[in-house]
Amino acid sequence: MNIIVLVKQVPDTWAERRLNDSDKTLDRASVDAVINELDEYAVEEALQLKEAHGGTVTVLTMGPARSTETIRKALSMGADKGIHVTDDQLHGADVIQTAKALAKAVGTVEWDLVIAGSESTDARMSVMPALLAELLGAPQLSRARKVTVEGSTVTIERQTDSGYDIVQGATPAVLSVVEKINEPRYPSFKGIMQAKSKKVTTLSAADLGLADLGLGAAYSQVADFTQRPPRQAGTIVKDEGDGGVKLAEFLASNKLV
Repeated sequence: MNIIVLVKQVPDTWAERRLNDSDKTLDRASVDAVINELDEYAVEEALQLKEAHGGTVTVLTMGPARSTETIRKALSMGADKGIHVTDDQLHGADVIQTAKALAKAVGTVEWDLVIAGSESTDARMSVMPALLAELLGAPQLSRARKVTVEGSTVTIERQTDSGYDIVQGATPAVLSVVEKINEPRYPSFKGIMQAKSKKVTTLSAADLGLADLGLGAAYSQVADFTQRPPRQAGTIVKDEGDGGVKLAEFLASNKLV
């Protein structure tokens, strides 16, 4: 079984994130970058399926040069090889352009499953698996909390608000997983050392035959933004018998009631 895992490098969720004044895209250089948390669950699930059924695990990302760090993290967990789609022309690409680029990259290798986290912590749109499945002409099995593969049949337990649904599809298929599915393994020292020598293929926009690229061709753009104002000291209301009145006046003056 040949599995491709989508991984994404995102700004650390604890960091103060902001947009660039010049082009209104996310300022990634000013914050620490980490692998998207849910993608680690996707990598772990791919590794467990490989251990059960054999095959290979390939990690795939699109991003600037520093995104190689994210690929190496997944390789140190046990993935076999990586594909890095990177090109300055892709800067500012929206989710539709990104899905098209990833679909082209997936098409460069043989695959049975594509596994992704259900969302990324920087965008939280949760649409990439669906877009990719549409472009690849493959079934989508989303929000899996458990995955079972028997031959060419993939069965998942789809997480819902009230429990789970059982969903089946045939390979090749695109899966997305939630954090309840497993516990990602920590890279061992041996795995970290081995990751340095594992193959990572770099693909440019030209390699994939992509056109209409980047911010200028994006379907969605940020028109304007303002920085969040600094925090100010709050208002203290002392209850001297008229606390309720003071509180109501405060809420009314701030147009909260």
